[in-house]
Amino acid sequence: MWLLSLLWGCTSDHFLTYGQVEKEIEYVYVQDVYIEGETDTGFNEPIWVDSFTQPITSNGVDIFWVIDGSGSMNNDYGKVLQGISDMLANLPPISWRLMIISMTPGENADSTSFPLIVGDNEIDAVNMFNANVNQGSEYGFSSLHDYIENNTFAQNWLRHDAALLTVFVSDEDDQSTTYFHSVSSFADWLDSVRNHVLISSIVNLPPEDSSCVYSDRDTGYRYIELTNMYAGQVLDICSEDWSQGVADAANQIQPHEYYDLSRVPLNGEQIYIFIDGQPFYDFYYKEAENRVYFDVIPDERVLVEIAYYY
Repeated sequence: MWLLSLLWGCTSDHFLTYGQVEKEIEYVYVQDVYIEGETDTGFNEPIWVDSFTQPITSNGVDIFWVIDGSGSMNNDYGKVLQGISDMLANLPPISWRLMIISMTPGENADSTSFPLIVGDNEIDAVNMFNANVNQGSEYGFSSLHDYIENNTFAQNWLRHDAALLTVFVSDEDDQSTTYFHSVSSFADWLDSVRNHVLISSIVNLPPEDSSCVYSDRDTGYRYIELTNMYAGQVLDICSEDWSQGVADAANQIQPHEYYDLSRVPLNGEQIYIFIDGQPFYDFYYKEAENRVYFDVIPDERVLVEIAYYY
């Protein structure tokens, strides 16, 4: 239905009668669609749709790093701390608070750590990490749930009208399968506690995409599935440099003044943008950067969809 409304709403002949639309990883085939004023070309042109929801920043953002404290993570802790430092350096100048917790629910139950705030630095992050991540369970989903719902001190700093950004870091998959039997059940809980949720994960990718994993056993499938549900950033834990991925995660909470397209358009003049389903014209495209700039910055919460041939 989205594609049909897009096609019917377009007065140019750039969208052909027969089209294949790829939206993220979903494939939708549209056939025998009649558009008034156009003739059937018989072509089957691929159209890519990039989309994002404009972040909510007016009420600030509460940030969690939920970290696997098991022994197999020892070699990664230097990158974890550098990643947190990179995020601190890339966070926009809004009201943010950052908490580091472990993936062991019991370890977080009585924590009285106050979150990092604007002005805190890497030393403060190291101190919080050393205080809060010492046990080795791998219940990422349950740990975040129990901290938010059951930690009394957390209610002193959590802001229920703020956005929620969570970064999961583990070299194994989430084990919270008894409490949250499916990823969607955990997503339902997230959506019940915050109006705007952002997820990133630093995990083992499937063996075919990883440089260091040779078995599915250690792949972070549940974290990847959750992250994809929220169109977040998935970073390979095997990567030697997390800086760009962490910067991208931080940028999720900054309103988009521009957007880097994920594919290269066939024609920069054949780009169509919709804001909550309505055509939007206040933008321009820079081919050298493969980037769309917004002359008028889209409002918070709106869904922005960018469609183009590629």
